[in-house]
Amino acid sequence: MPTVFNSPDDLPAAVGTHLGYTDWMEVDQTRIDLFAEATGDHQWIHVDRERAAAGPFGTTIAHGYLTLSLTNKMLPDLIRVDGISMGINYGTEKVRFPSPVPVGSRVRGGAELVSVDEVSGGYQAVIRVTVEVEGNDRPACVVDSVSRFLR
Repeated sequence: MPTVFNSPDDLPAAVGTHLGYTDWMEVDQTRIDLFAEATGDHQWIHVDRERAAAGPFGTTIAHGYLTLSLTNKMLPDLIRVDGISMGINYGTEKVRFPSPVPVGSRVRGGAELVSVDEVSGGYQAVIRVTVEVEGNDRPACVVDSVSRFLR
């Protein structure tokens, strides 16, 4: 259930607010293989189950950029801003991949509203999304996602 703001004008007062968590989602080999096909990144650590079994993680792992792309799926489950004409994915700032996502892992996102600045027609918000791997103390991805919410 996302944190709901009735208006983009409510965002500045909420800086520092934790927006909650998404549901857990499994990262299976099919998702990893489809990402490899879409991006052309067929590195063995992601797609070769036999070779990866003998590798440093004992199994295939998700691409870092696959994990990052899942944050775009997570954001609508974390925040909703009503009273806007449009929401824009404006980009990202700092992105880190502190730990891998082994195949079959479950991940979820948690988020914090880090900053809000007024821009022409609305507000630009930086939302820090932390992708957790179930059972792991270190996150798989931490990204400062930049969104614009226009009136």
